[in-house]
Amino acid sequence: MKKIVVFTGAGISAESGLKTFRGTDGLWEGYQIEDVATPAAWKKNPKQVLTFYNLRRKQCLTAQPNEAHLILKELENWFDVQIVTQNIDDLHERAGSSKILHLHGEIRKAQSSLNPRFVYQMETDEINMGDTCELGSQLRPNVVWFGEAVPNLEKAISMTREADIFVVIGTSLQVYPAANLIHETSDACEIYLVDPDADVLAMDKNFNRIPYAATRGMRLLLDILQNNIL
Repeated sequence: MKKIVVFTGAGISAESGLKTFRGTDGLWEGYQIEDVATPAAWKKNPKQVLTFYNLRRKQCLTAQPNEAHLILKELENWFDVQIVTQNIDDLHERAGSSKILHLHGEIRKAQSSLNPRFVYQMETDEINMGDTCELGSQLRPNVVWFGEAVPNLEKAISMTREADIFVVIGTSLQVYPAANLIHETSDACEIYLVDPDADVLAMDKNFNRIPYAATRGMRLLLDILQNNIL
């Protein structure tokens, strides 16, 4: 069974009604990113950061997996599918995909602000000031902020190097270091790029471009991959 590694970004979740990571105006739900998504923001105003992520969490909970998510689950009928996602929502999980690696954390989990190894599945949709972990420290969102290391990056690189097929969905390949993953594929790996706006000008790999949004693009890719195995 061939191994497909799928790298997903905000574009796949956008079709479920979740706004993309950063708008053209540099704002994110009306907030400057540096005010809510950096260690400095947390140190300066943790209440504002919690409020922002509580809003995002509620939006994620009301969103539903779309057809692109479901097609990825369907591909498990013929391939060993491993998903590496930049998204912090749980739409891949709710679509039924079985192997998912989150690069930038998970919105429905909380972590200790003292030790990031203490991570908790949330039973409510909010983290508030005064909510503490077993160490007694304030809980914070289980997300990777700008300026923080990406703990799962090495694991993602290892997975990518073993891929027979590498699929990029819904990302412009402009968020680093994750965007470098495509350059870790082997020379024999087939690459499919599903996104209307992906930055391919400096691409040093041979790839198949499907210049459509996630759902339409995944319908086409499903047909291609099914035809290749029949």
